[in-house]
Amino acid sequence: MSKIDKVKEDKEILNKYRNLLRACSDKTNKEDKKIIRKAFNLSVDAHKEMRRKSGEPYIYHPIAVAHISAKEIGLGATSIVCALLHDVVEDTDYEIEDIKRLFGPKVSKIIEGLTKISDVFDQDISLQAENFRKMLLTLSDDVRVILIKLADRLHNMRTLDSMPTHKKLKISSETLYLYAPLAHRLGLYPIKTELEDLGLKHTKPNEYRNISQKLKETKEERNKYIRKFIRPIKSVLKAREFAFEIKGRPKSIYSIRKKMDNQRIDYDHVFDKFAIRIIIDTPLEREKSDCWRVYSFVTDFYKPNPDRLRDWISTPKSNGYESLHTTVMGPDGKWVEVQIRTRRMDDIAEKGYAAHWKYKNQNPKESSLDNWIGKIRELLENPESNAIDFIDDFKLNLFSSEIFIFTPNGDLKTLPKKATALDFAFEIHSDVGAHCLGAKVNGKLVPLSYELTSGDQVEIITSIKQKPKKDWLRFVVTARAKSKIKSSLKEEKKEIAKTGKEIAERKLRHLKVKLDRKTETELIKFFNTHTSLDLYYNFGTGYIINSQIKEFVKAKNAGWYETIKQKIYSRSKSIYKESRVKKIIVFGEEEEVLQYKLANCCNPIDGDSIFGFTTVEDGIKIHKEDCPNSIQLRSNFSYRILKATWVDKEQIDFIATINIKGIDRLGLINSVTKIISSQMNVNMRAISINSNDGVFEGEITLFVHNVAVLNSLTKKLKNVDGVTKINRTYKHI
Repeated sequence: MSKIDKVKEDKEILNKYRNLLRACSDKTNKEDKKIIRKAFNLSVDAHKEMRRKSGEPYIYHPIAVAHISAKEIGLGATSIVCALLHDVVEDTDYEIEDIKRLFGPKVSKIIEGLTKISDVFDQDISLQAENFRKMLLTLSDDVRVILIKLADRLHNMRTLDSMPTHKKLKISSETLYLYAPLAHRLGLYPIKTELEDLGLKHTKPNEYRNISQKLKETKEERNKYIRKFIRPIKSVLKAREFAFEIKGRPKSIYSIRKKMDNQRIDYDHVFDKFAIRIIIDTPLEREKSDCWRVYSFVTDFYKPNPDRLRDWISTPKSNGYESLHTTVMGPDGKWVEVQIRTRRMDDIAEKGYAAHWKYKNQNPKESSLDNWIGKIRELLENPESNAIDFIDDFKLNLFSSEIFIFTPNGDLKTLPKKATALDFAFEIHSDVGAHCLGAKVNGKLVPLSYELTSGDQVEIITSIKQKPKKDWLRFVVTARAKSKIKSSLKEEKKEIAKTGKEIAERKLRHLKVKLDRKTETELIKFFNTHTSLDLYYNFGTGYIINSQIKEFVKAKNAGWYETIKQKIYSRSKSIYKESRVKKIIVFGEEEEVLQYKLANCCNPIDGDSIFGFTTVEDGIKIHKEDCPNSIQLRSNFSYRILKATWVDKEQIDFIATINIKGIDRLGLINSVTKIISSQMNVNMRAISINSNDGVFEGEITLFVHNVAVLNSLTKKLKNVDGVTKINRTYKHI
């Protein structure tokens, strides 16, 4: 280990501190700087013996978090003090009372919030989910807790290279799954973009590297094109005496990769790889009209795509975002996205909630973000809500696009895209949703599952006799609706279970068995239910019948422990025997042979990079490393992930599905099937081809031995005259 140069490090710490002061100079006075210095001194002293994984002094981290909070989020002195102290209570001998005494109740409350959520993703799953709930609870108490936490996560992502691979994967998956969408929802677009790019860098390093390299190679050509594109717009804005700024920026690596995946295209076919942003300085009362004037100037030079106009000035997004977006045909036949906004709108788009709060009194329509935070608070305070379910439901609404729906009185409600009439009912009020019998959309009666579109006017029909049904969960999309339905169903389940317990007691008494705690535990094991609630619900609904109860009593009288032990022993023996014969995948460092199933969502085959995931009901499932669900699994259930490796590759077939596209011609399908069956000797499980106006697309499901066979087959099929594209496809679970 190299010798530590303490003098050099102290000098670097001082430089970083001075940079921090420069970053917040526009929002701090002399008194603020004194308290920031006091926090800095305490943090330096508290962390003096600590170092990060990279070997750097630990104090670099809180200074960096404070710098991000000030410069990139736009927070003030209180937040900077909290960022400097955010790890002090958790990692050193200082108590929260010390912070309160030295810095006052406001700072201590924020530090307490940050300390409570510091281990959000480092415990078992229930604690992880509960802690995430606690973190979100602080949204309405003091949103600065979340903003500083996002700054903390961003700096951790920027310095992730020194971590081992499994840690990189875990932290990056959490970031993509929850932190990036949360930054997006709070309007922190630059931070959301960087979190996504850094998440991709560590979860899909090859894809990240390839796109990054291509962006670098085309940078000069792109800049040249941007200069050419904006020249006439600049001229007209100057002539009309607008105070303005025009920026050209490339799309993020993550968004380019997402577009490539969604549209199944390669890098060269992603047309809008950059966007032009026009920012104008104009008074609040002229903002809307001036933005539309600029739009008319742009479309005088370049033809707009009518399907790509987005007006978030008339109706801002729920996180306060306002802007006018259009896509126009630029020189050389290239599509270019143009964003038009004012300086105030740009400030909100870049700094999110911090800027929203600053402009709140100027512009009353910017209360939409507060409304969203209020909804989250309501969800969190539901005592029946399961923490894991909450995270899944909350996640649904983080990144959703929005639609705008009108009530019969003309009030406007914002809902996520794909929201149904039933979602709208719950949006009005929980009781309206719970008793919703039907809905009228634009005067016509529609089913509750009817998918709404922007501009619909919806009237809800209710009945006191109606109550939530389990089937409703199949089509509602908002977290609020899901939470309320689940809560209601759980109450109903409890009532049925209460009756079920009485039935169980009566039937067991008839067979001379007393229902006590021990018998209840034995019943749960025998009927393979997870909880006593599930057990008695099954009794209450008649799912457990008399003959099964008699079997249970017989097993109990025969000697419960021996019966169960024999069952488990014989099952384990057959599992081990079966696994030993095949021995295709082994698990962990010890290369254990365990029973497993291949996941249907990605259908891994021999040669794919894989991992094991321990499910509650189906044992170990094998997923591809780049399975569409891998980020969610690693983020929420990292402790269930198992290292998995292919060994002893026997002649066993796996299922793989390919998507094939091309130009239709006579005999084309015959040529394709001939290569699959005759030349490659591969069996087809299913084939579906659709032809329309001279082009075709289809899906072929095959039994193949390994990745090499599939790659060889794909190569041959690509050479068939008329075939233009072949992809291996997956489905989401």
